[in-house]
Order: sequence, then C-alpha cells, then structure tokens
Amino acid sequence: MSDLDSDYSQAGFGRALEPGSRPALVVIDMVRAYFEPGADLYMGADSCLHEAAAVLAAARDAGIPVVHTKVSFSADGIDGGVFFRKVGALQHFVGDTPLGQIMPEVEPASDEVVITKQYASAFFGTSLAATLTAARVDTLVITGVSTSGCVRATAVDAIQHGFIPLVVREAVGDRDARPHEANLFDMQAKYAEVVSTGDVQKYLGALARPEATS
Repeated sequence: MSDLDSDYSQAGFGRALEPGSRPALVVIDMVRAYFEPGADLYMGADSCLHEAAAVLAAARDAGIPVVHTKVSFSADGIDGGVFFRKVGALQHFVGDTPLGQIMPEVEPASDEVVITKQYASAFFGTSLAATLTAARVDTLVITGVSTSGCVRATAVDAIQHGFIPLVVREAVGDRDARPHEANLFDMQAKYAEVVSTGDVQKYLGALARPEATS
C-alpha cells in the first residue's frame, strides 16, 4: 500500500460496497467516434471495447437488464447547452451520424434499452433512474467511455440515486492513461467499486438463469 493509499484509508475513504443481487449493466457511449482512427474523439485503442463485449455477454447469460447509451444533439446542439459549446468535438453527434452509431461488438439486442443522452451522466435528463428502479435494480455494472467523463459522471449519479456502482476497470477507457488511472483511483476511494472483468463475470455467472447454464 502506497503512502497515498494509506492516507486515504486512514481518513475513511474506500470502504467496500457489497454488490447486490439485482444488477443491471450500462454500456456507455461505445460509439464509432471513439474507435474510428482519425476521428476527433478517437482514443487510440480498443481494448476496452472488447472487454465490454465480454461483460455484455456475461450479462446476457445472466439475464439481467442491459442499457446502452449513445449521444445525439438537435440542430446547432441547442439541447447540449453549455456542454456542447465547451467540447467542440460534440458537433459530430448532431443528428443521426455514422460516428454516433454503437459499435457492432456491443450492438444492442432487440430487447435491450437504448438511451440517447446529451450530457455526461447516463442519468442526467434521461429515463435511466426510473428504468432501473422499475426493474428493482440495486447494483449498476458500468462499462464504456470515457473513464474521466461519462463513466465517472454516471458512477457518481448511480451512487447518488442509491445504486451500487461497479466500474469494470478493463471495460472502460480514456484517451490518456493519466486521467483514466486518476479517475479509477478516485472512484474507488469515493463513489464506486472498481472491479476486474473476471470478477464481474464470476459475479454475474453466479446469478445466471438456469436455462442459460443447462
């Protein structure tokens, strides 16, 4: 344990949250803009996409609710407000654009909810909280991009709505390792459990439907 970890622990940060028995998965903004070489938002790597696909497969085997998010703005980004003005690359999400399409590796199934959002958190201005509450969800498994942006904002809102956030370390990504690691550290300290793909697969496997394991 580093000095910083020890300091955080002694101050009372980082207490463990026990996952519940009724999880859901949210796949945040796994759209072409982040994985298309040459695009303004291209992250430079796609390992988190493949890890997210593995978590998605485990969620489907377990029969838990799955929600996907993508981003789209009205003309001139009017529904994106100041956020749209702050981040110039969001102009690529005006209307129904190729860069806004969800990647085929995590393509939503016909019975999976797809939420279109305009801000960082998957909860802000959307039906996500109501959808999870109606399904009696107690735990939210979080994958997607970016770690320092929409993933973090969603994790913070998840805990504020009373859901236990599980951020899957390998299944989230950012364009720079520095904000990626810093935000994983901070989420583990204050807002979420940062877990591995393997741990989530085991967790979901224990909840798998009988017909899925027969």
